[in-house]
Amino acid sequence: MSGIIGSKINIRGSGRIAKLGTDGQVLTSGGAGVQVNYEDVVGGISWQAVETGSTMTAVAGNAYPINTTSNQCTITLPSSASNGDEIIFADYDRTWGTNSIILDSNGLNYQGQDDTYDVEYGTDGQNVSIVYSGATKGWIPTLDKTVAEAPFKGNDNGIFGYGTTGSVSSLTNLVSNAGVVAADVTGVGTARYYIAACEYGGDKGIFGYGNDGSVSSLSNLVSSSGVVASDVTGVGTAREQLAACSYGDDKGIFGFGRAGSVVSMTNLVSNAGVVATDVTGVGSARRYLGACEFGDDKGIFGYGTTGSIVSLTNLVSNAGVVATDTTGVGTARNNPAACGYGGDKGIFAYGYDGGAVTAVSNLVSNSGVVATDVTGVGTARELLAACEYGRDKGIFGFGVISSATAVTNLVSNVGVVATDVSGVGTARYGIGACSYN
Repeated sequence: MSGIIGSKINIRGSGRIAKLGTDGQVLTSGGAGVQVNYEDVVGGISWQAVETGSTMTAVAGNAYPINTTSNQCTITLPSSASNGDEIIFADYDRTWGTNSIILDSNGLNYQGQDDTYDVEYGTDGQNVSIVYSGATKGWIPTLDKTVAEAPFKGNDNGIFGYGTTGSVSSLTNLVSNAGVVAADVTGVGTARYYIAACEYGGDKGIFGYGNDGSVSSLSNLVSSSGVVASDVTGVGTAREQLAACSYGDDKGIFGFGRAGSVVSMTNLVSNAGVVATDVTGVGSARRYLGACEFGDDKGIFGYGTTGSIVSLTNLVSNAGVVATDTTGVGTARNNPAACGYGGDKGIFAYGYDGGAVTAVSNLVSNSGVVATDVTGVGTARELLAACEYGRDKGIFGFGVISSATAVTNLVSNVGVVATDVSGVGTARYGIGACSYN
């Protein structure tokens, strides 16, 4: 039999129960309490590959990240051990609360209890270090602590901005950390459409380029509180119908678009929001594409048209270097949007496939691999925008069907697109979006 261990170990068997506190003291066992002092984990441990199986055998001197996303894991300890032998187990994906680990002491004692007891650890984020202390007490935990979850690097809030209603606009609409779109905020800066936007500085954003009657390279910074600043004189080749994403944790990149003809040039954005001069284009020149982050610090440009619609993608390294074309996956289309979700993944969705507007989506893994089509959810449309919100979720919004719309669709932290949310704010298309903190 076994008992769940959160901050405590419950060991059951032979009609008795021993509860072990986080300081190692036996609180109740039918006998006298025994104090076991924790100590810091020391060197000499060899970390192994991530274990995903339902069973495994542990070896002294090793440390094991245990991924129980899909199943519980029963771990058989060594059948013989020497004093001082140590083993570490770590919750790789913070899922032990759902699928625990069970330790089978394999004939040896575990904290003074014989092998008629199983021990189960079941707290998300838990790390457990055990050391062999001799035949009487056997294996004893020297560390049983929950590691705090690192905060997501994603931002809490988002902003949609600019676009056209038939007349160019500089209106913006803020997105709360619950994915609620706010009413129009009076526009700042030059009204334009076919614009792009991305994050920079870890908590701020930037709108750039577009068409205000002619192609432009103007930019407008967005503060960490969502306030849009006045125009910054343009840097780089003026163009429209481009895309942008963040990279390197705190920088951004604008890329591709149309400047009289389609281009593949890029412009990096520093962590202070300064746009750099043109970088020679890599990959197929195209316009009407999308871009998003993935893997915490990298980016991806995808889809668009070279004159013919494509599903090509180009990865962006954490140093802002654009890679050559990757063969397209999923339905070729132009005018999609893209955003991050889940802290380290991305999603492309919507657009025009050459015959009609579509709502199909394609997930991007945390290694930049684009997946096959996911059946569309919500109103099919093109020339929309998307951004993160709530640190690990996303939102697609606005665009055009046969006329402009303000409808939005939320994306969960596992990449599931939700049904339409009624539009808030002025319906428009050719819009940009980014997140901010």
